[in-house]
Amino acid sequence: MKRVRALVARPVEECWRVFTDPVQLVTWVPGLRAAWLIAANADGLPREVQFEFAKDLVYSLRYTYDAAEHVVRWEPREGEAGAVRGFAHFETVDDGTEMTYALEHAPERKAAERAIDDPDILVAAFARLMHER
Repeated sequence: MKRVRALVARPVEECWRVFTDPVQLVTWVPGLRAAWLIAANADGLPREVQFEFAKDLVYSLRYTYDAAEHVVRWEPREGEAGAVRGFAHFETVDDGTEMTYALEHAPERKAAERAIDDPDILVAAFARLMHER
Protein backbone atom coordinates (compact mmCIF):
# COMPACT_ATOMS: atom_id res chain seq x y z
CA MET A 1 0.00 0.00 0.00
CA LYS A 2 1.55 3.28 -1.11
CA ARG A 3 1.35 6.16 1.40
CA VAL A 4 1.67 9.86 0.62
CA ARG A 5 1.71 12.81 3.02
CA ALA A 6 0.99 16.46 2.29
CA LEU A 7 0.46 19.68 4.16
CA VAL A 8 -2.88 21.33 3.38
CA ALA A 9 -3.11 24.94 4.56
CA ARG A 10 -6.72 24.61 5.71
CA PRO A 11 -8.33 23.55 9.00
CA VAL A 12 -8.71 19.82 9.64
CA GLU A 13 -12.52 20.03 9.88
CA GLU A 14 -12.76 21.67 6.46
CA CYS A 15 -10.48 19.03 4.90
CA TRP A 16 -12.52 16.27 6.54
CA ARG A 17 -15.83 17.74 5.37
CA VAL A 18 -14.69 18.10 1.75
CA PHE A 19 -12.95 14.71 1.57
CA THR A 20 -15.97 12.81 2.95
CA ASP A 21 -18.49 14.57 0.66
CA PRO A 22 -19.11 12.35 -2.39
CA VAL A 23 -20.46 15.34 -4.36
CA GLN A 24 -17.04 17.01 -4.05
CA LEU A 25 -15.14 14.00 -5.42
CA VAL A 26 -15.63 14.93 -9.08
CA THR A 27 -14.12 18.37 -8.40
CA TRP A 28 -10.73 16.97 -7.43
CA VAL A 29 -10.31 13.29 -8.39
CA PRO A 30 -8.67 13.26 -11.84
CA GLY A 31 -10.56 11.19 -14.40
CA LEU A 32 -13.64 10.70 -12.20
CA ARG A 33 -16.73 11.20 -14.35
CA ALA A 34 -19.38 10.57 -11.68
CA ALA A 35 -19.84 9.51 -8.05
CA TRP A 36 -23.16 8.37 -6.63
CA LEU A 37 -24.03 8.01 -2.98
CA ILE A 38 -25.49 4.51 -2.62
CA ALA A 39 -25.95 4.48 1.17
CA ALA A 40 -25.17 6.78 4.10
CA ASN A 41 -24.66 6.23 7.82
CA ALA A 42 -27.00 7.77 10.39
CA ASP A 43 -24.51 10.65 10.80
CA GLY A 44 -24.71 11.42 7.07
CA LEU A 45 -21.26 10.11 6.16
CA PRO A 46 -21.22 7.90 3.07
CA ARG A 47 -21.30 4.16 3.72
CA GLU A 48 -21.14 3.19 0.03
CA VAL A 49 -20.30 5.21 -3.08
CA GLN A 50 -20.28 4.10 -6.72
CA PHE A 51 -17.60 5.54 -9.01
CA GLU A 52 -17.46 5.87 -12.79
CA PHE A 53 -14.12 6.66 -14.37
CA ALA A 54 -14.94 5.27 -17.82
CA LYS A 55 -17.62 3.00 -19.24
CA ASP A 56 -15.47 -0.01 -18.43
CA LEU A 57 -14.30 1.19 -14.99
CA VAL A 58 -17.24 1.40 -12.59
CA TYR A 59 -17.06 0.11 -9.03
CA SER A 60 -18.42 0.69 -5.53
CA LEU A 61 -16.49 1.27 -2.33
CA ARG A 62 -17.63 0.85 1.26
CA TYR A 63 -16.45 3.34 3.86
CA THR A 64 -15.80 3.25 7.61
CA TYR A 65 -14.80 6.16 9.82
CA ASP A 66 -13.07 7.15 13.00
CA ALA A 67 -14.43 10.70 13.11
CA ALA A 68 -12.67 11.57 16.37
CA GLU A 69 -9.28 10.77 14.76
CA HIS A 70 -10.32 12.01 11.28
CA VAL A 71 -9.64 8.68 9.61
CA VAL A 72 -11.67 7.30 6.71
CA ARG A 73 -11.08 3.82 5.28
CA TRP A 74 -12.48 2.32 2.10
CA GLU A 75 -12.58 -1.09 0.51
CA PRO A 76 -14.38 -2.66 -2.44
CA ARG A 77 -17.86 -3.96 -2.04
CA GLU A 78 -17.75 -7.76 -2.00
CA GLY A 79 -17.41 -9.12 -5.50
CA GLU A 80 -16.18 -5.84 -7.04
CA ALA A 81 -13.38 -6.19 -9.56
CA GLY A 82 -10.83 -3.52 -10.38
CA ALA A 83 -11.42 -1.43 -7.27
CA VAL A 84 -9.05 0.07 -4.71
CA ARG A 85 -8.69 0.02 -0.93
CA GLY A 86 -7.04 2.51 1.35
CA PHE A 87 -7.38 5.21 3.96
CA ALA A 88 -6.96 8.92 4.59
CA HIS A 89 -6.00 10.53 7.87
CA PHE A 90 -6.22 14.24 8.64
CA GLU A 91 -4.26 15.68 11.55
CA THR A 92 -4.02 19.26 12.81
CA VAL A 93 -0.53 20.75 12.55
CA ASP A 94 0.78 24.31 13.03
CA ASP A 95 0.30 25.33 9.38
CA GLY A 96 -3.05 23.61 8.79
CA THR A 97 -3.65 19.91 8.23
CA GLU A 98 -1.33 17.03 7.51
CA MET A 99 -3.03 14.60 5.18
CA THR A 100 -1.85 10.99 4.96
CA TYR A 101 -3.33 9.06 2.06
CA ALA A 102 -2.75 5.38 1.34
CA LEU A 103 -3.96 3.35 -1.61
CA GLU A 104 -3.73 -0.24 -2.81
CA HIS A 105 -4.90 -1.29 -6.27
CA ALA A 106 -6.68 -4.54 -7.04
CA PRO A 107 -4.29 -6.90 -8.88
CA GLU A 108 -6.42 -6.92 -12.03
CA ARG A 109 -6.27 -3.12 -12.55
CA LYS A 110 -4.78 -2.05 -15.85
CA ALA A 111 -1.76 0.27 -15.95
CA ALA A 112 -3.90 3.19 -17.19
CA GLU A 113 -6.34 2.65 -14.31
CA ARG A 114 -3.46 2.60 -11.81
CA ALA A 115 -2.18 5.88 -13.24
CA ILE A 116 -5.57 7.54 -12.62
CA ASP A 117 -5.44 6.55 -8.96
CA ASP A 118 -1.80 7.43 -8.31
CA PRO A 119 -1.72 8.58 -4.65
CA ASP A 120 0.75 11.40 -5.41
CA ILE A 121 -1.59 12.82 -8.04
CA LEU A 122 -4.68 12.41 -5.86
CA VAL A 123 -3.12 14.12 -2.83
CA ALA A 124 -1.80 16.98 -4.97
CA ALA A 125 -5.24 17.43 -6.55
CA PHE A 126 -6.96 17.49 -3.14
CA ALA A 127 -4.43 19.97 -1.73
CA ARG A 128 -4.85 22.21 -4.80
CA LEU A 129 -8.65 22.21 -4.38
CA MET A 130 -8.36 23.11 -0.70
CA HIS A 131 -5.84 25.90 -1.38
CA GLU A 132 -8.19 27.41 -3.98
CA ARG A 133 -11.05 27.65 -1.48
